[in-house]
Amino acid sequence: MPVYLHDIPLPEAQQRLWTALQEAGLIGILDVEPIPLDENALGRVLAEPVWALLSSPHYHASAMDGYAVRSADTSAAAPSNPVQLTCGEAAAYVDTGDPLPEWADAVIPIELIEALDETGGLTRQVRRPAAVRIRAAVSPWSHVRPMGEDIVATELVLPAGQVLRPVDLGALAASGQATVKVARRPRVAVLPTGTELVAVGQPVKRGDIIEYNSIVLGAQVKQWGGEVQRYPITADDFEQICARVKEAAQWADLVLLNAGSSAGSEDFSARVVETLGELLVHGVAVRPGHPVILGMLRVDGEPARQIPIIGVPGYPVSAAITGEIFVEPLLAKWLGRQPVKPITVEAALTRKVASPAGDDDYLRVVVGDVNGRRLAAPLSRGAGVITSLVRADGIAIIPRGIQGKEAGEKVQVRLYRSPTELARTLLVIGSHDLTLDLLAQYLMSRGLRLSSSHAGSLGGLIALSRGEAHLAGSHLMDLESGEYNLTYIRKYLPDVRVKVMGWVERQQGLMVAKGNPKMIRALADLARKDVRLVNRQRGAGTRVLLDFHLGKMGISPEQVQGYGQEEFTHMAVAAAVKSGRADTGLGIAGAAQALDLDFIPLYRERYDLIVPESVYESTLFRPVIELATEEAFRKAVAALPGYQTVRMGDILAEM
Repeated sequence: MPVYLHDIPLPEAQQRLWTALQEAGLIGILDVEPIPLDENALGRVLAEPVWALLSSPHYHASAMDGYAVRSADTSAAAPSNPVQLTCGEAAAYVDTGDPLPEWADAVIPIELIEALDETGGLTRQVRRPAAVRIRAAVSPWSHVRPMGEDIVATELVLPAGQVLRPVDLGALAASGQATVKVARRPRVAVLPTGTELVAVGQPVKRGDIIEYNSIVLGAQVKQWGGEVQRYPITADDFEQICARVKEAAQWADLVLLNAGSSAGSEDFSARVVETLGELLVHGVAVRPGHPVILGMLRVDGEPARQIPIIGVPGYPVSAAITGEIFVEPLLAKWLGRQPVKPITVEAALTRKVASPAGDDDYLRVVVGDVNGRRLAAPLSRGAGVITSLVRADGIAIIPRGIQGKEAGEKVQVRLYRSPTELARTLLVIGSHDLTLDLLAQYLMSRGLRLSSSHAGSLGGLIALSRGEAHLAGSHLMDLESGEYNLTYIRKYLPDVRVKVMGWVERQQGLMVAKGNPKMIRALADLARKDVRLVNRQRGAGTRVLLDFHLGKMGISPEQVQGYGQEEFTHMAVAAAVKSGRADTGLGIAGAAQALDLDFIPLYRERYDLIVPESVYESTLFRPVIELATEEAFRKAVAALPGYQTVRMGDILAEM
């Protein structure tokens, strides 16, 4: 069967790899090494079970500062009938941890005795008195740590496969161990390829791509218990790549060959694997990440051996997910531990998603608990959008054979964050604004997270109507009255009581390339044949603003070149202009400044936070109210170009 770019189901791809590894004798711990028992053992995986050499404690030990006694000698003691015990014969002072005298079977805490001198009078010499007086009996073994209370010699302390934690190191030491036998860390070579790549820290020019996949893959390997070696970038040259793979294979247990896994003219990875070994799989029915290569390399030496090689796709999200799907389980096998099992929760999708019918779709989502429901809001799906993984709270896998999910349908989400973090998360769906990023930073210092999904102002109101967000950012202008937000709230939220919280006033205008080469001066210039627009998506407040003013001027969408070219954020519009994909786009001054574009101010608009009454009155939202009146935060917002905070925090309407 041909394997070249022939997508096969994930279970079949995994089975081909496991079968090849089994035939090569590579299923299980690669090697065992003894290491000293110290803090450097943290995170290592026990290769063998550990049995106690000593009991802990290995003698009867005092659990308190006090006096060791025979419990029988105290049986008559009572508040009205104190008992006096002579030190040295019937009572002996002990500190916490001291061994008990062989004749003693209990300890009386020092605060419960009265120290007496030779005359029978009270003395302050509580550690060296002649006698002690007690007014309560003690039972046998009171305040004593009997031998073996914690660990009994010969019992199992830790099983094989345990990933050593700080407390485990203490238990091993207490049981008499000085060294431990752990699984050798698997050695993983990461080989980035691509003529267009430049190393981190090097100057970049048009067409250059900063190489960081090897950093992500290397960090994943270290996190999962492996030892990593990142090799220098190799150009797109078949012979050079073959030489680099052969070099790495002499050291490594696993080679990750990054990029070149597709079928382009400079995609050599599959050919390299075929030349140097056996190509098992080229293409897995997973999105993102389908052009994965799985193979085995022949490694010369005494003895000759085989090692696996994974051709990792070049797109960053595909690369990271390939690590999770293939690399982590393999390292777990070699370390003798269980694969990582993320916490999985059920959540309802906030919007409809379409999926390729033949692939497992790994959907990045942000997750929030709203009105007693756990919700998952999909993020950008581009395989090159590494920030979608940074922002993601988890991954929802839509199995192959399903062409998507409707809004409200349940999905299983593999969490990247703990449920505790989700409980402290404010979920915002709606219009994007730079101040939300600033708000997220300030909230983080107060122990809260702000997680946002950019769906446009109208999308935010619809999400609130379904109870799918804590709040929404909105700047929808009524085309007839010019009023902001209220008309749309009445229409889309008739049954939801909300507060319209003033947030910022900001400047909207046309972003153009530095120097304004097209000499664009006003919105009317969008009707020119030589001007290409990049627009915002339907439902975005900026799109509504544009349509309102184009309508007033009698300019139809058909007259505007690029009217149908849409982006979901102001920064994405700015990037389109910066890259030359468009000549202009309507957006905010802050986005223009961020990408060093010229800005033609046109309109001032109101950007409000629409907050359901129940959320506004909750403890979760209180820090937002506090920040709205905090001088430092308001100054930080006002410092952004084109922003004013005159109405920030004011309740402009209750509906």
